[in-house]
Order: sequence, then C-alpha cells, then structure tokens
Amino acid sequence: MKISGRVWKYGDDVNTDVIFPGRYTYTIRDDKEMGEHALEDLDPEFAGKVQPGDIIVAGKNWGCGSSRQQAVTCLRVKGVSAIIVKGVSRIHYRNAINEALPIIVCPEAVDMIENGEVVSVDFDAGTVESPKGACRFKPFPEIVSRIMSAGGLIPYVNEKIARNKKQ
Repeated sequence: MKISGRVWKYGDDVNTDVIFPGRYTYTIRDDKEMGEHALEDLDPEFAGKVQPGDIIVAGKNWGCGSSRQQAVTCLRVKGVSAIIVKGVSRIHYRNAINEALPIIVCPEAVDMIENGEVVSVDFDAGTVESPKGACRFKPFPEIVSRIMSAGGLIPYVNEKIARNKKQ
C-alpha cells in the first residue's frame, strides 16, 4: 500500500485530550461530529482545513493520556491517512490499529519533514519520502497489515468468521 498527502506537523506529548477534547467524551457519539472537534485545542483550523489523505507528523509520546478511542476516530473520519511519529503511546497505537489508521514510528522522518509538505509512504517497502529525501521504517507485521487492509479489527474479525462459516 502506498499513500501520499500534505503534512500537518505537531510537537511532543500531544495527548488524547488534545486530539479529541475530553469535554466531549460523554456528549458526542456520532463519528462525523467527533471529527469536527479533532485537535481543536491544539490547532483550531485543523478540522476545517484537513483534507482526506493528509498525514499528521508529530514528536515523542503521541497519543499519551487516557485510552480514549475517540482520539483515533476523530482523525479517521476527517480522512487522515497516516500518522508519522517519533514515539507513540502503546494504547493509542493499538486503538489506531483497531480503526485501520496507520501510525509509523520513524524519528528520522519526523526530523526531516516540514509542515505543509507533501510526503509519500510505502508501507510494504517501509519508506517515507519527503522533498528532502527518504527514510526507512520497519514495515508492519503481517497480522497488522491484514487488519489494516480489512479496514480495522472489527471488519477483519468479521471476515475471518465469514470464511470459517464457509468451511
């Protein structure tokens, strides 16, 4: 799988309360409405200007804080195609896999990429390309690739169940 998109670049320690404001956690249930509040406390223009296919680039500790699934959902529904980071919270990383939003840990790429650039990611080859060059990252394990290709964990499990019923 290959993607390319415009970069939205942020710093270190962007927590789930900043990705999806905690004040909406128990009041918003609609995915599309969640997207309208994506990153609003960090970047008030993000939700209105992000385009499908855009890529977030961030520093260390992306997605730290509570294990809020909405922090992934709001970005997915806005069309973010990938997140490239120096480091990520384990729980947030797992939540992203569940919703087929790839998070790539590639510190060298984060240092090289500038806000607003268009970058390309080749998931099979494990490369991130920017106007300044290319960086390598470890490709996803096969099971993660299958979950991503299926559209997330629930579609993946549903496909497996359907295949098993046919056997």
